[in-house]
Amino acid sequence: MDQIVKKVQELGLTLPKCPAPLAAYVPATRNGETIYVSGQLPSINGDFSAFCGSVPTEVSVEKAAEGAAICLMNNVAAALTLLEEDETLRLVQMQGFVQSAAGFHEQPAVLNGASELAVKIFGENGKHARTAVGVSNLPKNVAVEISCTFQVLKAEAKFNGRYGWIEG
Repeated sequence: MDQIVKKVQELGLTLPKCPAPLAAYVPATRNGETIYVSGQLPSINGDFSAFCGSVPTEVSVEKAAEGAAICLMNNVAAALTLLEEDETLRLVQMQGFVQSAAGFHEQPAVLNGASELAVKIFGENGKHARTAVGVSNLPKNVAVEISCTFQVLKAEAKFNGRYGWIEG
């Protein structure tokens, strides 16, 4: 866990507190070595206002990509609440939803804001499968919402190329 926090700090970013749920659910659940994070919005201390509206008519693609990066940080914060000190994370899958104006088809460009940050934070552990979906609206009128699935690894786990992850 410490290596994730350290990397976030090295990038000049601040790891947020785990956002409080907006309804009757929990921010994240853990089943064995898998952490499922509920959809996270681009909130900074509970404020969504900078990222409200449809892309690209009310929110630019670039601004929405910035919001996607914040969504990722909120996913990481939620996942970290379920980690032990000697554990780290591998991002397995990202599901992203973009509030899209009619005719907008560049949802992947929005989610790149989160995907690129994931690789900066986690390195090889940040390379993931992804879904990018355009929708007509999202909670709180936000432009983007992201939900992640993480694999829990021992902090010393190494990538073994073709055969995946190995312990120590």
